Amino acid sequence: MNRLLKRAMTGALAALGAGAAATLAVRAMRFAPPVEKPRAIEPVDVDIDAAADHLARLIRCKTVSNVDPALEDDAEFEKLVGMLPELYPHVFEACSLMRMDGRALLFRWPGRELGRPAILMAHYDVVPVDEDAWEHDPFGGELVDGALWGRGALDTKVTMNGILSAANALIAGGFVPKRDVYFAFSGSEEVNGPGAAHIVDWFAGQGIVPEMVLDEGGAVVRDVFPGLRRPCGLIGIAEKGFLNVRYETGSSGGHASAPKPHSPVAALAEAVCAIEANPMPLRISEPVRQMFDTLGRHTMPLYRMLFANIEAFTPMLDMLTRKTGGNLNALLRTTVAFTQMQGSSAYNVIPSTASVVSNIRINPDDTVSGVLAHLRITIDDPDVTIAVLDACEPSPVSRTDCEGYRRVAQAVGDTWPDCVVSPYVMVQCSDSRHYRDLSDRVYRFSAYDVTADELATVHGNNERIRVETLHRSIEFFTRVLRQC
Repeated sequence: MNRLLKRAMTGALAALGAGAAATLAVRAMRFAPPVEKPRAIEPVDVDIDAAADHLARLIRCKTVSNVDPALEDDAEFEKLVGMLPELYPHVFEACSLMRMDGRALLFRWPGRELGRPAILMAHYDVVPVDEDAWEHDPFGGELVDGALWGRGALDTKVTMNGILSAANALIAGGFVPKRDVYFAFSGSEEVNGPGAAHIVDWFAGQGIVPEMVLDEGGAVVRDVFPGLRRPCGLIGIAEKGFLNVRYETGSSGGHASAPKPHSPVAALAEAVCAIEANPMPLRISEPVRQMFDTLGRHTMPLYRMLFANIEAFTPMLDMLTRKTGGNLNALLRTTVAFTQMQGSSAYNVIPSTASVVSNIRINPDDTVSGVLAHLRITIDDPDVTIAVLDACEPSPVSRTDCEGYRRVAQAVGDTWPDCVVSPYVMVQCSDSRHYRDLSDRVYRFSAYDVTADELATVHGNNERIRVETLHRSIEFFTRVLRQC
């Protein structure tokens, strides 16, 4: 991708001519990063042996969510909840606990003063595993070569452990937050369950408007932004919406030896090809614009030219991302991924109905209705029906000019001092979407630094977290809580 982008940039600059290129170059020279002032970073003491042991014990609880509740083991969920007072005793001394819908847990840590509280989120349910494909027991919580293995090590039992470990140590040291702090843990996030929604309903019923909501999301990563050599700490200030659609068409069926023109499968193939050939328009949403402005200033000169003059190079970006897809394309437009197909049950029978399903992730500047209109116009075939299976609008964009964002950004910068902290738009979905009407200060950051290979284990095989990363997770949440 970087090579293609360099080539496209060089070609675009050549086409502009010397005068226009010089104007863009001057703008790029002024597009400098802010001066980074030296700052004193307060250290955080972490009992890493205890933290690793506690996370291992959480991992050993097989809290696997399933769309079919009959396939879930309620005893494993209860086992995890039941061990929390033993693992984090000071939390239970200082905080009250409410249980909602059985698996949703809401802790309240009372503050010294009235005011808008902070809400820290995580989920302790996990996705199923293919145990035979793992190198180590996915529910063993084994420590191997400096990494703790198991389902949930990253998604997101490490977050639950990080929040509770940080709070437990702070309470033991006599710390009391200025204002109330809530810990909101769902046991059904992976199946879009009701836990988080019930917690939000409780807040709304109490008239509680938080100063900050912090859920899973971005992380500290490398080599994900063009031209940036430093790691970046990405804080999601919005997340894309989603739309699952079934496209279906039918016929009278019949034997495949005498087919009629335009069979159901052929009609769907044309629809799929039309949608892929005509993607949704590129839109630089506000979170991405802020990310380009923040990270772009730290890039190498050619890329700084791009991000300093993003409007001039938008047509080039549009063309390039259409061709390459991937992460940059996902940040810049609504994407459509075809995931399921169904037709005849026999190889020599024309199906009476055939269907295709797509998973669509909606740009913050698009809407569900706008995407559906685009699909209908693009397919342009009345015999192909479009049915919405489920949908969620993109989240509102959260503020970055407020105390809530500054708390998160400062904690990221103090925990990973070499990274560039930036807003971004999260392309996945999280429980934080339920807070859309409660607060305009909802942030998405998973408190770990990960490689691309480690990130690929989330919902995949061999999920694990390095112990040094686990250490920094607790440092991060300690720094967040100290500001509350």
